[in-house]
Amino acid sequence: MKCYPEYGPTVRRTSAQVRVGHVTIGGDAPIVVQSMTNTDTANVAATVDQVAALARAGSEIVRITVNDADAAAAVPLIRERLDAMGVNVPLVGDFHFNGHRLLAQHPACAEALAKLRINPGNVGRGSRRDDQFATMIEFACRYDRPVRIGVNWGSLDPELLARMMDENARQPQPDDAPVVTRKALVASALESARQAERLGLAHDRIVLSCKVSGVQDLIAVYRDLAQRGDFALHLGLTEAGMGSKGIVASSVALAVLLQEGIGDTIRVSLTPEPGGDRTREVVVAQEILQTMGLRSFTPLVIACPGCGRTTSTYFQELADRIQSWLRAQMPSWRGRHAGVENMRVAVMGCVVNGPGESKHANVGISLPGSGENPVAPVYVDGVKTVTLKGDNIAAEFQRLVEEYVVAKYPAQVDASREKRPDAAHA
Repeated sequence: MKCYPEYGPTVRRTSAQVRVGHVTIGGDAPIVVQSMTNTDTANVAATVDQVAALARAGSEIVRITVNDADAAAAVPLIRERLDAMGVNVPLVGDFHFNGHRLLAQHPACAEALAKLRINPGNVGRGSRRDDQFATMIEFACRYDRPVRIGVNWGSLDPELLARMMDENARQPQPDDAPVVTRKALVASALESARQAERLGLAHDRIVLSCKVSGVQDLIAVYRDLAQRGDFALHLGLTEAGMGSKGIVASSVALAVLLQEGIGDTIRVSLTPEPGGDRTREVVVAQEILQTMGLRSFTPLVIACPGCGRTTSTYFQELADRIQSWLRAQMPSWRGRHAGVENMRVAVMGCVVNGPGESKHANVGISLPGSGENPVAPVYVDGVKTVTLKGDNIAAEFQRLVEEYVVAKYPAQVDASREKRPDAAHA
């Protein structure tokens, strides 16, 4: 991880390391990107397709819903088909209400999953809660599976919340209800983790999360949680929303916590637009980490916003084309061209900042703006190498970028990666 002391702490807090399949969460491991399918898990073909797409996009762990017997029975088949495709991304089973029964009735489901996700508020009510929670932890121990104890304020244990509200009301200076709710979230996560440890689940097999939908609430909850233990922490703004709202809210909340060294794995919970691509949440999560300098996933494209000097949309089209092309190349480049994810490409629209930004990038082009000479100088590692003209500037620049990748990041064939197309996401 890079450190920028002038901007404040970015050194990660110490947390327990948790192994999820071949992926490590916590400690000094890179921050892991997760996602979740929205298919009916019982539909094996659709779920396999979406898991594979998420893995190809860069999701290093994928969660699937396990809500009924058909879904539980489908999990081993999903795992089998993914393995046959060479997609070994770890699967997490998301359990609510009936997980204790499903795991008992479908032990192959537990065996096929790399991790279990349990929500303490949805395990059971009253005396049944402890027994049903214990059953799920027993299966986790039996199959040596880690558990994410994930608390959501939309499904917080009502008995715990009522008790803490009553205790708060008796205080000389009671807290506001939202503050008590935040405290209850943290208490639920920590109490459940301690109970899991008493039942035999190792400390380094537990990941905690306390998800809310408000940015300031999320920051407050995770600051508290991080101070009260060294459990690995899963970050995510739940029900973040659609489009720019969901992206902005998630980015702001996660960036504040990550800058403070809090968080070991993240998910961006975007609501897809109708017909939208589920992999969008993976791209956003990667871009949060990469723009903060915490990890690199794909070459960054720097492009100007355009102004009155750039009346042509050509530079916008070229920036979009190059960015889409670079991301499309990464599944094959990642395993062959070590370090290519750190490359920076600049596509600028005029001569004001164009040459300067191009010189700072590994490969940059400064396109002619309105009224300028119809030429486009290209810079490679700060040095002007060629000037492009004519109708084939886009194709020629793309060729130059590809030549730079081949020259700067020589191909390295890794036999193990050849057998595991998604291994680079681990």
